[in-house]
Amino acid sequence: MTTPHLDYRALFAVMPSPYLVLDPELVIVEANEAYLRVTERTREELIGRHLFAVYPENPADPEADGVRNLQASLERVVRSKEPDTMAVQKYDIPVSGRPGVFREKWWSPVNTPVLGADGEVGWIIHRVEDVTEFVLTRPLHLRPGDPLGEHKAMEAELFARAQELQGLNEELREAHARERRTALALQEVMLHAPDLAGHREIAVRYLPATRSLNVCGDWYDVVDLSDDRFTVAVGDVVGHGLEAAAVMGMLRSALSAAVRAIDEPGRAMDVLSRYARTFEDALATTAAKAVIDTCRRHITYTSAGHPPPLLARPDGTVVLLDEATDPPLGILTDHAVPRPQATVSYSPGDTLVLYTDGLIERRGEDIDAGLHRLADALGRHTSLGPDRLADTLLTRLGVAEGGRDDIALIIVRL
Repeated sequence: MTTPHLDYRALFAVMPSPYLVLDPELVIVEANEAYLRVTERTREELIGRHLFAVYPENPADPEADGVRNLQASLERVVRSKEPDTMAVQKYDIPVSGRPGVFREKWWSPVNTPVLGADGEVGWIIHRVEDVTEFVLTRPLHLRPGDPLGEHKAMEAELFARAQELQGLNEELREAHARERRTALALQEVMLHAPDLAGHREIAVRYLPATRSLNVCGDWYDVVDLSDDRFTVAVGDVVGHGLEAAAVMGMLRSALSAAVRAIDEPGRAMDVLSRYARTFEDALATTAAKAVIDTCRRHITYTSAGHPPPLLARPDGTVVLLDEATDPPLGILTDHAVPRPQATVSYSPGDTLVLYTDGLIERRGEDIDAGLHRLADALGRHTSLGPDRLADTLLTRLGVAEGGRDDIALIIVRL
């Protein structure tokens, strides 16, 4: 059976609810017939004009906050790429053809983003329901025992509570924004890698889980050991948010100090593992570390329960560095047996990749499938420079805007 062609423009025009389409700059792109009727406007009065130029605040109402509330909601939609349902709003609209005259209006708005092919907000659908009659006809005085009066009292109570909830939501958003700014400042300090500035051949990326505060327990580090030796590392603390970030900061600093004193990555990881046993939140943390000797052209690496680093050759061949894997940090092992490390040679033009599991792990799928996807994408695009390669890998694995888990990524062009 052949599916008939749908004329979406015609469907939009006759939708029974009022709809307005805005671009991300809040310029009106389209309006359906229901919207034109309820606002008593023509398309010519709306299309191509900024929303708040058409509907300014009522200057005769000193308590008017409709513009502020609606603008905040629309900006949230653009920023979060998520729908935003607003409480009932008083938003008076100008009377067409009568400058300076406004008509009292109450609305129930919902703002929904429409994402473009690039994943960014291309349009916003602004749907409103005119609830003016409901609001203005609610009785102020109700007779005791009147069932109809009790019903209307409940409606009025629900409306009042909706208004209160909107105020509380605004306060929560402001508190969340303050916490996020604090968290980001903390994260920036903890992930600071002074030696990274001297390595143009290294690209790093850090993406928190999309539902987190934009802080996470993943980390990366770059440390110079001598003129011809440096080390790179990634790690993953269990959990998200400020608690995981605090543990991450302690472990990252400890490993950085250990590798400066003990330049063998296996022994340095052993020191970190013993340190991780001293506080519960660090248990089961995974990490991978590699020391690159640019004079001898070899890489010595170790892994504590972490996905294996990858080494890509210019011809597209990809080697998994999986010969030195031990349990995660803090897991009791035989103290007499040192944590393993392995050494592999490299040639100029090879690419070393370290990452955390958020890059490859997907719900309901074996992690090896994600590892194979990463290896395939790396082999196909290894000729790109480190920065372009990092962005390409994130895109190819579908996490350019972040994923369900935190992601840290290091690309080293050897």
